[in-house]
This record gives sequence, C-alpha cells and structure tokens, in this order.
Amino acid sequence: MHIYIHIPFCARKCPYCAFGSSDKKFNLIDDYFKALIFEINEFFKQNKAEISTIFVGGGTPSVIKASYYAKIFEKFSKFLSKNCEITFEANPNSVNLKWLKEIRKIGANRISFGTQSFDEKKLIFLGRNHTKFDTIKAVENAKIAGFDNINLDIIYDTKFDTKKLLENEVLNLANLKLSHISAYSLILEENTKFGGKKSYKKGSVNLAKFLFNSLSEIGFKQYEISNFKKANLDVVCKHNLAYWQGKNYAGFGAFAVGFKDNKRFYSPKDIKNYIKNPTFKNIENLSKDDLKLERLFLGFRSNVGVNANLLNKNELKKAKILAQENKLFLKNGIFYNENFLLADEISLFINDDFTLD
Repeated sequence: MHIYIHIPFCARKCPYCAFGSSDKKFNLIDDYFKALIFEINEFFKQNKAEISTIFVGGGTPSVIKASYYAKIFEKFSKFLSKNCEITFEANPNSVNLKWLKEIRKIGANRISFGTQSFDEKKLIFLGRNHTKFDTIKAVENAKIAGFDNINLDIIYDTKFDTKKLLENEVLNLANLKLSHISAYSLILEENTKFGGKKSYKKGSVNLAKFLFNSLSEIGFKQYEISNFKKANLDVVCKHNLAYWQGKNYAGFGAFAVGFKDNKRFYSPKDIKNYIKNPTFKNIENLSKDDLKLERLFLGFRSNVGVNANLLNKNELKKAKILAQENKLFLKNGIFYNENFLLADEISLFINDDFTLD
C-alpha cells in the first residue's frame, strides 16, 4: 500500500502554484489534523495492507509542528513495512534542526526541499521567501538530523534561465552532495498569478537538454522526465515510482487523490469542507482506454516503459516503427523511451486512431 497525505497550509502562496494550499487558514490546523486522524482511522477499519511508502506533501508540511505528525504516525506504526520509504516535503525557510530531528524520530527517512533556485532574482520572480543560504543551511541540518536521502526541487525554463544561470544552479546542487534532484519545467497554470503570462516562460528545449546533460555530468541519472538520482545509489523515489507503475494508493486530506483498480478518489477541494466530512470522496470511474493512455504517458516519460502486451496490433506496429528509428528500444517485451522530452509525442503517436497501412 502507498499513502499520500496532503498538508494544505503554507507560509506564502507562490504565484506559479496550482496545488491545493492556503496561506490564510492557519486557525484551522487543529481541526484539520483531527479530521485527518478520523479519516485514517476509518480507512484502516477496512484496509489492513502493509504500507510500502508514505509521502507527506502540500502546501508546506514544514510549517506544521512535528507533534501533529507524531499523532498520525501512531496510526500507521503497526502497518509499516520494514523498509517503508517516508518522505516529507519542506521549504528551506520554514525548517530547522529541531523539526528535522523530530520528524526523523517519527520515522521520516527522506526529505524533499522546495528550493526552486539558487539565483536571487529568480527566487524573487518565483515568489520564494528563502535565500540560497537558507537552502544550504537546511541541507546541512537535514544531514545532522540523520537524513541520508535528500532531494531538492528546482524549477527551470523561466524567462531568467540561460546556460550560465543553469550552470550555476547545477554547481550549487553538486556542492551540496545530494542523493536526488527533481527538476520541473515552469508551467503557467490557469487560476494562478502566472497563468497566461507566456513571457514568463522561455520555452527552450535546448536549455532543457543542457540542464539534463549537466546533471548527468555531476553524477545524476535521469529515470523520469523530472527526476534524477545519484547514479551510484539506490535512491529512486519509490512513492513516485508506484504512481508511474499504476499501483494503488490512498490519499488523505483535503485536495488529496487516491487510486484503486479502475477508480480515482478525490477528497473535497476545500479545507473547511474536508473538515466537515473527511471521508467524502468524489469517485471517477476510468475506462480501459483511460488506463491504457495513462500507462503510455507515464511509461514513456520514465524508465518504467510500456509493456508490449498493452498495445493492440496497430499500436504495436507503430511502436516497432519507432524502435526501428531508434526512438524506442524493446527489451524483454517492454518498450522504453530514452528521450523523455519526446514522451508525450511518442504516446500520442502510438495511441492515435490513425491506422498504418
């Protein structure tokens, strides 16, 4: 079993962020965690499976006292697998050594910092309220607290990005001696302050390739379009891998999403509504075609690949053509894509209704 817990509180709402979060409802924290515990208790009355991964995301989980999480993890304790991966997201400015030690004691063994950049102008542009030195201190403290598996998120493809700026980002990442890096292309999401502002995004495939190659040069292997692990370490994010493999997972909290078999479960997209009815879920029934398309998109944008048995005769024919053109390769009955920047185009080409003669 895989578990996601959503913490919808943050110190400041970033202008590009479309995730469910608020910087104005801290008065609801006590009631929110009571609702979370109620939802978790109700879930485990019906589900007794072993927990393989837990991911606490947001929002900003590090703005919440560790004592709140201790109460939740008491509920999980008897279901945790021996090597359960437990990730907490945190922001460099809202985390301190005390908090890191406390969540490490609770059971967290992976920490993910929302750094986004080391460049002062870019940080201001992204609405971040931390500095390069906050990130350095946060990583140092995480290591002191006993975290070996540390991820940093960065954002690229902003209007500020150049080869020189990205070189500096990669140099700073290298100096921190991390185990994992997540690099996300800026998305101009609707209903955010950045929505529709095309001038904010550079839209350069060449810069993306440059960044990916630069990360490879400092010893990070790309295993998904946005994820890179230290090449000599077994530190793939197991939680994210479960998503890409189409495994079942439970989502707890407002805005959270869960998945089981052919159904997706959506929690209320409002903190107060969630508190009123924490077990309510909107249910989306997914067709076989929906599930197949997801397997294509997620498989080709990661090293999970796509099983040839998933494809019909026409789709298989198109996949083999791409393999002949060295855009895919087939190994042990699975098609793999090595250029993740082409993942969407490859998926659409294979899944398109047109038939090859």
